[in-house]
Amino acid sequence: MIQAPAAVRPSTARIAIASLTGTAIEFYDFFIYGTAAALVFNEAFFPQLDPLAGTLAAFSTFAVAFVARPLGSAIFGHWGDRVGRTSVLVVSLLVMGLSTVAIGLLPDYAAIGVAAPALLVALRFLQGIGLGGEWGGAVLLATEHAPPGERGRYAIFPQLGPAVGFVGATVAFMLAGTEHWRVPFVASLLLVVVGLYIRVRIAETPVFREAVEQGRIARVPVAALLRAQGGRVLLGAGAMVIGYTLFYTSTTYGLAYGTRTLGIERDTMLLISLVAVVFMAAGIVVSALISDRVGRRRTLIAGSLAAVVWGPVMFPLMDTGATAAVAMAMAGALFVMGLVYGPMGAYLPELFLTEYRYSGASLAYSLGGVVGGAVPPLVATQMQASGLGSLAIGGYVSAMAVLSLVSVLILPETRKTRL
Repeated sequence: MIQAPAAVRPSTARIAIASLTGTAIEFYDFFIYGTAAALVFNEAFFPQLDPLAGTLAAFSTFAVAFVARPLGSAIFGHWGDRVGRTSVLVVSLLVMGLSTVAIGLLPDYAAIGVAAPALLVALRFLQGIGLGGEWGGAVLLATEHAPPGERGRYAIFPQLGPAVGFVGATVAFMLAGTEHWRVPFVASLLLVVVGLYIRVRIAETPVFREAVEQGRIARVPVAALLRAQGGRVLLGAGAMVIGYTLFYTSTTYGLAYGTRTLGIERDTMLLISLVAVVFMAAGIVVSALISDRVGRRRTLIAGSLAAVVWGPVMFPLMDTGATAAVAMAMAGALFVMGLVYGPMGAYLPELFLTEYRYSGASLAYSLGGVVGGAVPPLVATQMQASGLGSLAIGGYVSAMAVLSLVSVLILPETRKTRL
């Protein structure tokens, strides 16, 4: 039988640092790829293609990680539900970090030809595997340590990881420039060392220890999950879609659209992104705290409705080409994204039983990313190339918001659920 670690409860500060640092580093790794895909990879790895085809090819490699993330969720979720949350989080950080460093060292198309994009896809796949195991474990680290009634507040820390990681990735590219795009990737090695030092010092969650003591450990957690709560996995994924859609439409695609179509300077667009992500962080904090008071479901319904409205507003604002209007479009999109993302750190774990909570929360989160993260940059780029215009892209965003709204309406309220 699995032996539970000693029951030493870490401080709130240590939980916050461990959950925030890990997700920040992992999302830094993930986002520097997105920035490079928007600004550099079409020329470095697909120079034989025309600019539009090269951009689509770069965004396709970006999408590979979203396809890999559910597999990573299943793998890391299995072991996270079997042997514990904290040890699995160490492995996920290593997989993600080493893959990122390898991308920074990868020769480009001019050096090794078609092997370069092939290896790029393979390393991006490994990034997706690593991130597929990160988020679920990080939010469980926070929520399974949280006192009753405060899970939304505790889950703020891992939920802020993407915002911190995005700021780090953007600043790294602003400092390094596209000509030195490899530096932000290789610099990830130092961040991984810091993250590992923090992760190995955190105790196992009391909820998992209790499950071990009571013998409630599933032999094959994913199989048990799909038998008992498979519908919740799909609905949880549907609820996640609009958060991903807003983020990657406004950042990855928005960055390429602003620089190449609107002719805005690269550094100006990166600075706009930095300002916008502050609004995202504000939305995360506000909605997570509100969800502890009024419930996850009400908060998510309000955020999804806001996204339905903002979709048709965003790109007409960007099309003005005015810096202030572009900043307003992106800040508004990321603030609404924060509203629907903030409660998810508590909501998805609350939907599933302890025996397969790591697997359930991770799979729902990652499957939502396939539809909401991988597809939007490709769809938006294709819509632009087909002449459908900004209103069509905004309509697509609104449609994804409706999908998330319907999913949340079907799911139950979980705020008072006992983990």
